[in-house]
Amino acid sequence: MTDSFQHSLITSYKYKIYHPFIKAISDYSLINPDDKIAVCISGGKDSFLMAECFKELVKYSKVPFDCVYLLMDPGYKTEDMQRIMNNAELFNINLLVFKTEIFNISSLQGKKQCYFCAKMRRGALYSKAKELGCNKIALAHHFNDVIETTLLSIFYSGEIETMLPKVDSDNYKGMSLIRPMYYVKEDDITSYAKDNGLSFLKYGCPIEKACCDSDSSKRKIIKKIIKELNSNNNAVEQNIFKSVDNVNLNKILGYRKDNQYFSHFEVKKSDEN
Repeated sequence: MTDSFQHSLITSYKYKIYHPFIKAISDYSLINPDDKIAVCISGGKDSFLMAECFKELVKYSKVPFDCVYLLMDPGYKTEDMQRIMNNAELFNINLLVFKTEIFNISSLQGKKQCYFCAKMRRGALYSKAKELGCNKIALAHHFNDVIETTLLSIFYSGEIETMLPKVDSDNYKGMSLIRPMYYVKEDDITSYAKDNGLSFLKYGCPIEKACCDSDSSKRKIIKKIIKELNSNNNAVEQNIFKSVDNVNLNKILGYRKDNQYFSHFEVKKSDEN
């Protein structure tokens, strides 16, 4: 491990991780004065690095805001929880832990297990964050999560949509979800962890491990496609990302907004009249 993995965040990884983190917050106005943000820790490398970025930012930000570091235990194994707590101590994070029975409850849902688990986990985080007086939760989805989700949507759902950097909650009034790691690339997070000798929980859920390790995993297939395309044209990743911020409405057949469908041809006819 280096002398200080915290120090490397603002030195050797300043332009790969910390600056993209700051830029996403600035570009999408993710933090406002007097925000109280629940920084959600899952135990993986992404969320711990996000927490480290927040620790650095809260010290020097000109915008006054506060953070709490929140771990929702959905039913982790004892050894997995111990690993998370060891890393929290290593990162000097005062981790607030609350336990749920989400793994047990979702296991009864059959093929919809993963859907119900994800939905319940998000709801549990919002509920606890609101109880703590927070108005935002921060999740550690990164650049590659964004572009993979975009292609997953096209290939498997027949629609164009992506992860947004900020989403206002429909069910928890006054609450928002933010993704400040939006510009940070997965390879840089992996390199940071490796260069600093850090080890994190990879899969807390046995179902997730089986799905993600399988060659039939949709996300694994998308990762492979993007990697192959990018090996021949290193602008591919950035172009996928840019595409959802550069939609030409004159060149699409139709779109949906607020659950209403608009046909390009009907809209054009209406404009002409």
